[in-house]
Amino acid sequence: VIHIDFHSYMMTTTEEYMNQEDSWDRDLLLDPAWEKQQRKTFTAWCNSHLRKAGTQIENIEEDFRNGLKLMLLLEVISGERLPKPDKGKMRFHKIANVNKALDFISSKGVKLVSIGAEEIVDGNVKMTLGMIWTIILRFAIQDISVEETSAKEGLLLWCQRKTAPYRNVNVQNFHISWKDGLALCALIHRHRPDLIDYSKLRKDDPVGNLNTAFEVAEKYLDIPKMLDADDIVNTPKPDEKAIMTYVSCFYHAFAGAEQAETAANRICKVLAVNQENEKLMEEYEKLASELLEWIRKTIPWLENRVAEQTMHSMQQKLEDFRDYRRVHKPPKVQEKCQLEINFNTLQTKLRLSNRPAFMPSEGKMVSDIANAWKGLEQVEKGYEEWLLTEIRRLERLDHLAEKFKQKSTLHESWTTGKEELLSQKDYESASLMEIRALMRKHEAFESDLAAHQDRVEQIAAIAQELNELDYYDAATINARCQGICDQWDNLGTLTQKRRESLERVEKLWETIDQLYLEFAKRAAPFNNWMDGAMEDLQDMFIVHSIEEIQSLITAHDQFKATIPEADKERMAIMGIHNEILKIAQTYGIKVVGENPYTVLSPQDISNKWEAVKQLVPMRDQMLQEEVARQQSNERLRRQFGAQANIIGPWIQTKMEEISHVSIDIAGSLEEQMSNLKTYEQNIINYKSNIDTLEGDHQLSQESLIFDNKHTNYTMEHVRVGWEQLLTTIARTINEVENQILTRDAKGISQEQLNEFRASFNHFDRHIIFLYLQKRNGMMDPDDFRACLISMGYDLGEVEFARIMTLVDPNNTGVVTFQAFIDFMTRETAETDTAEQVMASFKILASDKAYITVEELRRELPPEQAEYCISRMTKYIGGDAPPGALDYISFSSALYGESDL
Repeated sequence: VIHIDFHSYMMTTTEEYMNQEDSWDRDLLLDPAWEKQQRKTFTAWCNSHLRKAGTQIENIEEDFRNGLKLMLLLEVISGERLPKPDKGKMRFHKIANVNKALDFISSKGVKLVSIGAEEIVDGNVKMTLGMIWTIILRFAIQDISVEETSAKEGLLLWCQRKTAPYRNVNVQNFHISWKDGLALCALIHRHRPDLIDYSKLRKDDPVGNLNTAFEVAEKYLDIPKMLDADDIVNTPKPDEKAIMTYVSCFYHAFAGAEQAETAANRICKVLAVNQENEKLMEEYEKLASELLEWIRKTIPWLENRVAEQTMHSMQQKLEDFRDYRRVHKPPKVQEKCQLEINFNTLQTKLRLSNRPAFMPSEGKMVSDIANAWKGLEQVEKGYEEWLLTEIRRLERLDHLAEKFKQKSTLHESWTTGKEELLSQKDYESASLMEIRALMRKHEAFESDLAAHQDRVEQIAAIAQELNELDYYDAATINARCQGICDQWDNLGTLTQKRRESLERVEKLWETIDQLYLEFAKRAAPFNNWMDGAMEDLQDMFIVHSIEEIQSLITAHDQFKATIPEADKERMAIMGIHNEILKIAQTYGIKVVGENPYTVLSPQDISNKWEAVKQLVPMRDQMLQEEVARQQSNERLRRQFGAQANIIGPWIQTKMEEISHVSIDIAGSLEEQMSNLKTYEQNIINYKSNIDTLEGDHQLSQESLIFDNKHTNYTMEHVRVGWEQLLTTIARTINEVENQILTRDAKGISQEQLNEFRASFNHFDRHIIFLYLQKRNGMMDPDDFRACLISMGYDLGEVEFARIMTLVDPNNTGVVTFQAFIDFMTRETAETDTAEQVMASFKILASDKAYITVEELRRELPPEQAEYCISRMTKYIGGDAPPGALDYISFSSALYGESDL
């Protein structure tokens, strides 16, 4: 209700008259300058409306006296019909008509005090001006509202907002703030910059500025000239009501532009959300494609199981694999984690902006990437196992090949000249004594030949094993082995033939010197034993544990225990030789030449014996060195095991602590975030321990250590646990960030959020273990129903089914905490809708069902305008001009399926 006291109107029109002590009645005073301004302004204002009815007034106090034009004015500005006026020209007819007008004003909530029909009929100018001001205030100013202010304050705030960017303009009131004309020019320029060049206006030319504003407003804005520039400039304080009346015309003239600006702002806001979401979708697609492409290219490399032929090449493959694990894979682990975080953040933003969830391109879902990553890790594990198996195989092959070469060299050295020897026919021209000697010598050779049978079999067995293990130089091994076997068969044949030849002359044999024969017979096995001992003492070995080297040491100790007995045999053999010398000396026999039954001389036995004795301590040293190496390996095992037994449980503990932090409701989300950041920093700081363990693991592999009884944790376990820990802390931080984002966007207080979390955790009792394992609390439908009932929901089956489609759209059978929070805030959230966007476009299109390119470019910023033009479809309708666009389908599409 507007309460208008005419006495108050008259008293508040001028401050100069408020403090006068004169005796005349202040209630009937009005500053002459103000009266002049009000006459001109109110008259022009009335005529701006009366001309719509084809009439006007010349003298404001005279032309309203009969009440007819006053009633007509009220009908025009209100759009309503007043009672039929009285036709007579008598005074009481005029009073009746004026009263009908005043009654209509009162019916609009205006309480008139001290204004009567008689004063209007009598032509009282001050009463008439007061009445017109009442009409202006009710019909032109009262409905102005800016930020919950109204009337005079709303109009003033609107003026301040619109003129704020302009130099030399500072609107504080409706009198002296308008004297220099710049404020009026600024209002026009703000809405129609094509009408006034504000940069050329001068503050020291107020009359020129005012006349420019009056003329432009009258010519282009259909606002009549209601004020006089000279009167305003020459009046110390222009009339506030006249200024307000004139300025209100600008407000109504630009009201359509204000509405269009509001609509444009709403559209720009919606488009900005869509553009940002599309950018995030494109970034997700790009990162997902790059990660999947890297996995696609990496898997064939890991599936390539073509073995190298040498240990060096395979060790290079292992080193390349270590580089992959240390250098190439960790950044991809971070990319995978970041991809999941980006996906969750995007879904949260889509949900908060009332958009459907983002569906990535086929094959690029988070689950697709997780499956591809799982496949990569499976192939990676198989590749490492294959590498280690191949290295063990090549190690075994190198050992066998070297052993084959050593035994073959010894055998070939022994067989040198044997075929020539067996092929001799010296017995044909030999004497009887010589024949017998040759027979004995051949028997000794046969004994020696039989002793070497075992070595030939060993050589053949080693060659066969090398073939079975696919040794790369098997052809060379086979050729050498075949040569040895062929030669061995030939030696057997030649031996048999020579024996047959010697037997044919057996009758020619005589008793031979038993001592020579005994020497030969005993020297040959002994010599063969020394050969075997030397071979064993120089035999190569490969072990992987202290127990294995201890077994070799035990065998070596057993061999050393046989040395005294062997020395007795040597002394016995040397005694035979000494006996020969003694007999020869005793009977004066001159011994000429070597023992006819053997090529072995006592010196040979002595030399080999000395060689055996020298090899024993050398073998001792080799075994002790291997003991030291195995002890070092054991220290590496213990060192790795000690570290792994600390790091493994530490990782498990941190995983559990992070899970507890994520369900703690004692503090705020910011406190949770702070705790999680502290955990994250601790985890980052702990990385040096993982690196140290990697170093120990590399030393173990370089030392060919492939098992460790001191720990159940392998490097692979630690790596997987570490990567899971990094991913878990990053995911948990992202979940809290999304909760903060949801809380702030939805306007949820910390107390409300704690209440939601407390309710959720209370009913999350059946699967709390699963919650701790997965770091993501969830309820089954029964617990969720109980939770809603506890919070005051009256749920029927249909309503609960509807709610479940909101919180569990994929029908997984569980409700996550994030879905619970979204549900608790969704129905009260203030979000834009497709209908709101359509309404905004309709305003910009001047209520048309279509919009033109020119309108979009005029009303929206360039970027948003081009965005709409490129995506809107052509409008289908007979009443549309060429190039018209369909903003209705475009608005619906903004809230449709999120897709690229």
